[in-house]
Amino acid sequence: MNPTEIDPIKRRLTGLRTQVLARIAEQRGGVHSRAEVAAEQFAPTQDSHAQTIAQHDIALALSEHETLELTHIDDALQRLAAGTYGLCTACGQAIATPRLKAWPDVARCIGCQEKAETAPP
Repeated sequence: MNPTEIDPIKRRLTGLRTQVLARIAEQRGGVHSRAEVAAEQFAPTQDSHAQTIAQHDIALALSEHETLELTHIDDALQRLAAGTYGLCTACGQAIATPRLKAWPDVARCIGCQEKAETAPP
């Protein structure tokens, strides 16, 4: 990856990181304290117990997704700083530029990603 491509990628990753952090803050109550959010979460409502549990599960899944996204962005920024950005973390080959432009936090080439997604757990 040439030096003229690095700065725009770093700005994009930093912007994505800022967006994810803002979404995490909003999910955790934004300007409200954790105590206020907890009181609101556990206050008696008209919702059934099942609805309350479902809402909690959705909120937890969203939080986990945002945290994972933040980890991928931070990892990409570290690879950028180390000079290994754009190289597949699995096979070491260059990741196609269109793939990097579409997903700047991607860590694997398409072949290795497909293998990872189809591998048994």
